[in-house]
Amino acid sequence: MSTQLSSEDLSKRLLSLDFLRGLIMFLLVTESTGFFKILYLNSKGGPLENFFIQFQHHPWNGLRFWDLIQPGFMFIAGTAMAFSVTSLQNKGVSHKLITIKMLKRSGWLFFWGVLIYAVKETGLSFELWNVLTQLSFTLLLAYFIFHYKYSTQIIICILLLLFTEILYRFANVPDYNLTFTNHHNFGNYVDLILMNKTSRGGWVAINCIPTAVHTIAGALVGKLILDKRKGLIKTLIIAGGTFLILGYAMDFLQITPIIKRIATSSFTIVSLGWCLLAFAGSYYFIDIKKYNKIYFLKVLSMNSIFIYLFFETAGGGWLNHFIKLLTNGLLSLVNIPEMIISIIACLLIVLIDWGICYFLYQKKIFFRL
Repeated sequence: MSTQLSSEDLSKRLLSLDFLRGLIMFLLVTESTGFFKILYLNSKGGPLENFFIQFQHHPWNGLRFWDLIQPGFMFIAGTAMAFSVTSLQNKGVSHKLITIKMLKRSGWLFFWGVLIYAVKETGLSFELWNVLTQLSFTLLLAYFIFHYKYSTQIIICILLLLFTEILYRFANVPDYNLTFTNHHNFGNYVDLILMNKTSRGGWVAINCIPTAVHTIAGALVGKLILDKRKGLIKTLIIAGGTFLILGYAMDFLQITPIIKRIATSSFTIVSLGWCLLAFAGSYYFIDIKKYNKIYFLKVLSMNSIFIYLFFETAGGGWLNHFIKLLTNGLLSLVNIPEMIISIIACLLIVLIDWGICYFLYQKKIFFRL
């Protein structure tokens, strides 16, 4: 559904949150055009190959920049939830109505998460691996423990990671008991039960259990900001650094490998560390130091769900292909290299997607679930 916000509503936003959400959506929109893949394929064997490969998911054990996008999205969703729930409470909305609103939001996230990947050339498909279906669970869990003490929520996060470790290490299911082995782990077994298939890429539905830590942590950071806790930046930096050391040590010492595709505890801890450091830097420079020239990204942030659904459906299914054909047809007439034409087409698609969000922003129309 769409809503209209007043100028006063727009002025009371946490700009660092808009910056991070807008940045993530910009990267996702750009990736949906094939831009990063083009640069990576054309950099193979060259000095920039190691840079552009960072925009591809790691095939299994390891961590690249692109593996941090989903954790970042789920983290800031938790922070946004903290502000949303607190705002509703301050307006006198009852706990019952807020709970109903959160249940509806999670229901819509699950619905769209299933629908956008349901229609395939081979027929209808039911998948629970994408960020929206995962977020529908993690957001609801973060909400139901939102009013618990900070220490209680931290303990719950630890238990979620321990539970994940136990499932992978001790669930002795024949042919799916090889702990952290691709296509032979407990997560693959659960997918067979839920969807009667497994992911070719090794993604698993039970990622929502450990990655709930990202959303809960985001909500905790939101509470800290709202409570106006002193020394917040220092706390975030120390916590972020500690998690990086712990997560990388678990991988280096071969305790638990860093694997994004099954969201191992070490991956969850490391990615949370990066999320905390990224948020600390953004919050310090944008909200405290007021370096807030983020208009380009804010336009995307204000309609993040809409543009995500757009490029995953109509954009990726029709618009992108049309623009690429049109660009190729026009620019090939003037003898421009194929790679340059492909890059121009991708950038043009990004500009069109941003322009749609800009139109909605100017009209103060914002799609919310």
